[in-house]
Amino acid sequence: MDTISRFFHAHFTTSWLYPFKGIYYVATHRFLWPLLKARFLPLAVLSTAILIILFLTAYLPQVAVLALFQGIRSAWVNGTFLVLSEGGLLIAILFEAFFVDETQVNIFDATLVAEGHDLLVRNLRAIEDAGEDAELDPASRLGKQEKGAIFAPFSLRQIIEFVILLPLNFIPYVGVPLFLLLTGYRAGPFLHWRYFKLRGFSKKERSAFIKTKRRRWEYMWFGTVALLLQIVPVLSMLFLLSTAAGSALWAAEMEDEREAAESHERRVEVPPAYTDIPPS
Repeated sequence: MDTISRFFHAHFTTSWLYPFKGIYYVATHRFLWPLLKARFLPLAVLSTAILIILFLTAYLPQVAVLALFQGIRSAWVNGTFLVLSEGGLLIAILFEAFFVDETQVNIFDATLVAEGHDLLVRNLRAIEDAGEDAELDPASRLGKQEKGAIFAPFSLRQIIEFVILLPLNFIPYVGVPLFLLLTGYRAGPFLHWRYFKLRGFSKKERSAFIKTKRRRWEYMWFGTVALLLQIVPVLSMLFLLSTAAGSALWAAEMEDEREAAESHERRVEVPPAYTDIPPS
């Protein structure tokens, strides 16, 4: 039983919940709403138009090709996920890097400030003290972004891997889950790129942080759920933004754990005060 418990603890984590926590957090914290308002409607219209074009032009041909390798029933299902995945990638390439990256950074930073991690955010941007001004919410306290601030970097390698993994969708039933898990494995760490920058990680430190056994699985589940939300028609852009809040909530929990561990280490390292009175 101990072996089974350790296996599940190491490979199945709660990291997959954070994209959903991000949705709830955005819905219940009004200070984030203005950050979404200016972006969501026009981008939702454009992303919907892209999906409509893809379904009108690419869906039936891809279903026909899939049907050659699997049953027609499976081909309809896999074809749907294939087109949605392609649409999600295209939307991310066109919009994430050029239109919403600044908004994602602001959502991420504002969430960290709201969760009490001002000092972490101050590593890269000014944060105004709240003082006694009750109207100064976390988003309003954010100073100007540093030049070149990005939430998740554009990765040519990730796109190439996405294309290479697309044939997995030809495998009946299990192909789509495998495709999502493997692409999620690569996408997960990119969703914490802003956190790594705030921590001041070098490339070597970032790699060491990500590649611990437990972290690899955590980022895979986190990335997989985030990708699933990004292929939801119409709402994909909203989930793209809310995932930034979920990513920040997870980063805040990591910071809480790190600070607690450092506090414990300091207590252990401090020797007890000398006294010649024997203990009772």
